[in-house]
Amino acid sequence: MKINISHPTGNRNVRAVITSLAKADMLGGFNTTLVANADALWLKLMPQNIRTEWLRRTFPVSRASIHTRPVLELARMTMPRLGYNKCIEHEKGWASIDAVYHDLDKYNARQLVNNAAKNKIDAVYAYEDGALETFKQAKKLGLKCIYDLPIAYWKTVKKLMNQEAARLPQWAVTLGGGISDSEAKLERKTQELELADVVVGPGSFVIDSLPFWANKKLIVSPFGSPETTPGGLNVPKNTNVPLRVLFAGSMGQRKGLADLFAAIKKINSKNVELVVMGSLLAPIEFYRNELSGFTYESGRSHDKVLELMRTCDVFCLPSIAEGRALVMQEAMSQGLPLIITSNTGGADLIDEGETGFLIPTASPDSIAEKISWFLDNRNLIPEMGYKAQKKAAGYTWDAYGDKIAQSLHEYIS
Repeated sequence: MKINISHPTGNRNVRAVITSLAKADMLGGFNTTLVANADALWLKLMPQNIRTEWLRRTFPVSRASIHTRPVLELARMTMPRLGYNKCIEHEKGWASIDAVYHDLDKYNARQLVNNAAKNKIDAVYAYEDGALETFKQAKKLGLKCIYDLPIAYWKTVKKLMNQEAARLPQWAVTLGGGISDSEAKLERKTQELELADVVVGPGSFVIDSLPFWANKKLIVSPFGSPETTPGGLNVPKNTNVPLRVLFAGSMGQRKGLADLFAAIKKINSKNVELVVMGSLLAPIEFYRNELSGFTYESGRSHDKVLELMRTCDVFCLPSIAEGRALVMQEAMSQGLPLIITSNTGGADLIDEGETGFLIPTASPDSIAEKISWFLDNRNLIPEMGYKAQKKAAGYTWDAYGDKIAQSLHEYIS
């Protein structure tokens, strides 16, 4: 049994899936945009930031099984650095992320015509926004279609985002594609789901968001966590400084940042410091007008993110709509208990009062209550952090990929 998989950028979860498929002798090919050779001399001579970015495009499978489509992705990465931003404009730009997804999707569909029989392909595995042409061609060839949905289904997201735009209109500018995607893009997502035989999701929030008509084979496999040194982080922290509450992610109301700001205002204590790390979705002045006293940290390499996490006490992500935010398990791996909503996709990470707290969405009062609890019980944080770390260690990338591969083997065979 062989499965052809495609993804433009090849993130951590994609690498886990192709690794497990290859290990099970099920990988029939991987189509992506760019591939880097970690041993290349030119790469070793590059500055650290460039080298780190390129190393994200390395994949733990034979180079012979990888097919690339690099031109548009190279343009998307380089043109903005030359001052040409219009070409990557959402949906409209010729080198936008949408264009990159669609280009690879069409390429993959063309490749299938020649490679399906030659490589004895039984199924195709593709991701939201990059699956339609691949699935259409697969159906013509009698192949199964596997659809990976990393975030809640679009109708659920759109409904939630429209509610937030009405509740907090000043934050609507930060909601992004959740309310601004075109009808054509949304219709494409619907068609992809209609053609799918299998839907893979990282948690119950994604699976529960599917429409009633989507009678598909469902595979739920939670993402893995970073590796840490067991027991190495449960060290008491200095309680003579403000409690550092960390938020990490794109700085918008889809992730509940407005509610977190409102909670910090309610607490109104110099003994709490809010640390916000992530990408700006509005000018920094917008956020300062909403809450002046937070500490802003820009994005950085993965190692530096973990380093920042270790300087904080608690992680808070009161998201309105997610798939399963990887940053939760990253924070836990560094000894931080959580304050999260079930819409983060991480309800299974919470042992109430042990690894953190689960709160309702759109509830600054609940966020303020839990932050205040940590402020009043700082002596309990090291033990909770240790339990959070131990909980996170139970989620591995090998287990994530292996469950998907095994479930697909059982279904297709």
